[in-house]
Order: sequence, then structure tokens, then C-alpha cells
Amino acid sequence: MRAVDLPPKFKHLLVPGKIQHVLATGNLCCRETLEYLKGICPDLHVVKGDFDQEDFPDSKIVKIGGFRIGLCHGHQVVPWGDMEALAMQQRQMDVDILVTGHTHKFQAYKYEERCLIINPGSATGAYSNITTEVRPSFVLMDVDEERVVVYVYELVDGEVKVDKIDYQKSKRP
Repeated sequence: MRAVDLPPKFKHLLVPGKIQHVLATGNLCCRETLEYLKGICPDLHVVKGDFDQEDFPDSKIVKIGGFRIGLCHGHQVVPWGDMEALAMQQRQMDVDILVTGHTHKFQAYKYEERCLIINPGSATGAYSNITTEVRPSFVLMDVDEERVVVYVYELVDGEVKVDKIDYQKSKRP
């Protein structure tokens, strides 16, 4: 079942005017969600998910700070959520950070010390046919020229849990 809305504890954290860019990996599924995200920040970048009817691109590259960040929903990358397949997508897009979705489960890892791959999960906690353990989650990134700090927000037993990942940009060959 598709979740209809963000948990109230997440909405409280996503305050308009505090976020400079919104990167969405698709499956917004309705106009209201799109408008809500635009209300948080007008610099909204969205890629098409397998349930979207809007005419979003399949993938997109955004330059923020010193990083090239690639977006794709992830249903096009087979096997879904596979580290090697996602690393291939990252190389094809030639990005420093790949943000992908589809599995609705948070994951982040450095791959071969030259890129960061992030799946922010599902902010609404939407059902996944890949796993039964879906927790609502989203990611905020603090990006500068050489470093990004990824803050992971997960709703666990009704409380927001925050973890932090620090990633230093490696020199490109």
C-alpha cells in the first residue's frame, strides 16, 4: 500500500526556507506531494519512479558545492538495490554521489572509496515488495566543495533517530 503522507514528526523537521535543494527519487504519486516539496524549497529536482504519472526524467545530474550528484529512482537498475549494479550506474552517470530509491530502505555506503551511494528510503514508510522492514526515513545533506555530511532521519518506534555519515571527496583519476 502506498503511504499517503509524511509522518508528522518529519513534517516538523522539514521547514520552508531552511533547505536549499530538494532531491526526490520518484514515486511522488500525486500533485499534492509535489506541491508540498516545492513549498519546502522551490529548487526541486525529481526523477520518475515506477508509479509516477508526471513527465519527470528517468535520471538527472545536479551540481551542488563541489559534487556532481546523480539521481535515479532505481527500478531501472537490476538487480534492485545491488551494490555492483548501482556502482555501474554511478560510473555511467559520472557522478560523485548517486542518490537512488525504489527499495524504500535506507542504505548508504562508500564504494571503492571514490563515490558515495545513498538510498534515502521512503519518507512516508511506503510498502516495499523487496523488504517487509520499511521504516520511514529521509536524508539531509550538508554539502560544500570537498565534503558532504549526510544526516539520516529514521522513525523508529515513534521517535526520530538521527545518524550521521561524513564523506570526503576523493580526487578523480
